[in-house]
Amino acid sequence: MARRKKGNPVNGWLILDKPIGMTSTQAVGAVRRAFNAQKAGHAGTLDPLATGVLPICFGAATKFSQLHLDADKTYETTVCLGVRTSTADAEGEVIATRPVNCTLGQVVEVLDRFMGPIRQVPPMHSALKKDGKALYEYAREGETVEREPRDVVIHELELLEVQLQGDAPFLRLHVKCSKGTYIRTLGEDIGEALGCGGHLVALRRIATGPF
Repeated sequence: MARRKKGNPVNGWLILDKPIGMTSTQAVGAVRRAFNAQKAGHAGTLDPLATGVLPICFGAATKFSQLHLDADKTYETTVCLGVRTSTADAEGEVIATRPVNCTLGQVVEVLDRFMGPIRQVPPMHSALKKDGKALYEYAREGETVEREPRDVVIHELELLEVQLQGDAPFLRLHVKCSKGTYIRTLGEDIGEALGCGGHLVALRRIATGPF
């Protein structure tokens, strides 16, 4: 006799505005418990420091999660200029500081360079696996391993706000990109192209595919 699965046979999608500080797995667990659902998963990881659109699929909808994993994503992000960190975001240790001497014209020119097809080297602090082990596990052990560059596409890259003077220079950007794009890496690479370095201090996903 087949064992009956625990929970309710919930099917469909729930679009969660994930709060800061929660992993995507923790978010799925909380929602699954709230609905007492038999089966649940998510379609596209968000870092704990990121907020925004996290599609959560239940039951039969989990069969279609790959469609949303492969979909384009849209973000709003803030890049702190002049400071590099070990993780390319605010969670890491500061590893370099440099003065910010770029002009608005240079910012616009650099952003234009990152439009369209680009190549990214995945960050060490990511869940991407090498030899069966997540890159962040190597990073925690103080080890850096070689990573193959990945081809991604930046469909839209718009400057929403900019401050180049004062104690906390930053760029606030709107980014629409292909799957597999690391926004942390994009922010760090833009900072390097401006000659001052940078790291992400805020990241919000505002769309994934049709959601």
